[in-house]
Amino acid sequence: MANLRVLSALDSAKTQYYHFKAIVIAGMGLFTDAYDLFCIPPVMKLIGRVYYYDHYHDEQRAITVPPSLVSISVAIPLLGTVFGQVVLGTFGDRIGRKRVYGFALLLMIFSSFCCGFSFCRTRKCVITSLCFFRFLLGFGIGGDYPISATIMSESANKTTRGSFIAAVFCMQGFGILTSSAVTMIFCSAFDRASAASSKSKSSSSSSTATSTPAEADLVWRLILMFGAVPASMTYYWRMKMPETARYAALVEQNIPQAIHESRNDEIREELDVAVPMPSPSSSSSYGLISKEFFWRHGRDLFACGSAWFLVDVVFYSINLFQSHIYGDLLRKPESVNAYQEAFDVAKLQAIITICSTIPGYWAAIIFIDRIGRVKIQIMGFFCMAICLFAIGIPYSKYWKNHTNALLLILYGLTFFFSNFGPNTTTFIVPAELFPARFRSTCHGISGAAGKMGAIIGSVGFLWACDSKDKSKVEYSYHKGIGTTSVLVILGGICVLGMILTYLFTRETNGRSLEENEQIEDQTN
Repeated sequence: MANLRVLSALDSAKTQYYHFKAIVIAGMGLFTDAYDLFCIPPVMKLIGRVYYYDHYHDEQRAITVPPSLVSISVAIPLLGTVFGQVVLGTFGDRIGRKRVYGFALLLMIFSSFCCGFSFCRTRKCVITSLCFFRFLLGFGIGGDYPISATIMSESANKTTRGSFIAAVFCMQGFGILTSSAVTMIFCSAFDRASAASSKSKSSSSSSTATSTPAEADLVWRLILMFGAVPASMTYYWRMKMPETARYAALVEQNIPQAIHESRNDEIREELDVAVPMPSPSSSSSYGLISKEFFWRHGRDLFACGSAWFLVDVVFYSINLFQSHIYGDLLRKPESVNAYQEAFDVAKLQAIITICSTIPGYWAAIIFIDRIGRVKIQIMGFFCMAICLFAIGIPYSKYWKNHTNALLLILYGLTFFFSNFGPNTTTFIVPAELFPARFRSTCHGISGAAGKMGAIIGSVGFLWACDSKDKSKVEYSYHKGIGTTSVLVILGGICVLGMILTYLFTRETNGRSLEENEQIEDQTN
């Protein structure tokens, strides 16, 4: 590895305005990602009311969204994210971070806007077109993950790099909160303005449940289309961002450009633009698909991918567990109209985000460069396992019929330690371990492994958590292995994640990106 003064200057540079500007610009991409992915639960309630309307034997009319539709709505964008992370992550190393960054954002804007449209009003056509554009949206989101992390890691100094990348990832929490707020605002406004809502105030609860105004078909479209707004506001500033200095120096081998694009006045004054070009090291000739790559970086890629896979299995499963935890605290679907049901789901999501999700992100920002990535990841997996075992083992005998404060606290702590733990560190570590010419690609591969875990966790939990007793299974669902078994399995997955982290994950705290690569070379 050539000892480039521009790289050491970047590592020791003081925190400046452009660092915070990069956090906001990159973070708005994660903000948009979270909005688009987490606005779908209340949206599915509205779609269910509009397009899936069944009659019960007791002549009460209510809505049950088929589990197959729920599975598809969750899995399709995640599948798109898998492809986007691999494909656009690879292009980020080949043609540059900046070019892919712009394309991913344009794709997110276009697909978010198009998610609100359909080519007809029939159920089959609406769902098909929605799934198509949600796949494109996931593809754009997938590309945004590795590029955002890579740009921030290559722009930060080595002492605050973890906090800066965590701050970018933290914007996910605010994206989730915004999606809930927007849903609540639209639902409240349309509920008050609709004639059906005014009639429901003086009618029976059964009549309230049956009233699904035609305007409800517009509300879910507006919620989805709003996701294009923050992305559009970010596009100009994202295009004004320069290519990272590390990419220019190490991949393009253009030192003058690296100095020019460092955006650091101290570096520009200190370094002479006529720095000699570095000669490629012997280790820079191997490709991604080669024995040497797997010999040098295979352990790191396995560590990043496996940890991300395991945490996403758990994280997306416990998101779906909300209906089991808070079901007794919410109004029954048959007693509210479409707007009110979606409002309740969004409100619940907002409460969890404020009380546990966002505090977990901020704890990670504060302690990531003090404690280290590996310790926080192990601690997060361990605490998640404890909480899941505490909920799962006595769930059928006690928690199922006793939704009290302790249960809510335990459930909130699983989200807190997920974000103050592996959900954040798995986003950070892949952006620090790999050489510059493989950094975006390997981050994309690791993230794709995570989203495969998300698909397994979300779809698998949906089908597996129902009771073994067919008579107790919700309408249109099938019997499963039971919630207790599922939660215990998720706790076991957290234990496995803790073990794999201890055995395989390398600590990157306090080292420059190039030092991490040198340590890998010396080890092998």
